[in-house]
Amino acid sequence: MSDTKKKTEECGREVKKTENYKYFAHKDCEYFPCHEGADPDNFNCLFCYCPLYLLGDKCGGSFTFTKKGVKNCTGCIRPHLKENYAEITGILKEFCSKR
Repeated sequence: MSDTKKKTEECGREVKKTENYKYFAHKDCEYFPCHEGADPDNFNCLFCYCPLYLLGDKCGGSFTFTKKGVKNCTGCIRPHLKENYAEITGILKEFCSKR
């Protein structure tokens, strides 16, 4: 078995040992990148809808509230940066374990 593959114990199939599942950029999307000023070479579309939105004002992102009280995240790129994948999934795991 090569260094880039391993056999999973659960299902016995071979999978590549990469971390590609943590990032993708949908550069053909008509809204890409959907946040003004974002670096298109470091823009992760995996969290197109922010999974931290449900945390309200405790999400840790850069947001505002509209006059009608709606959370506006257009100025936030926190979940879209490659390097934030582990942080975002860690926050979600913590949130889910409290439920």
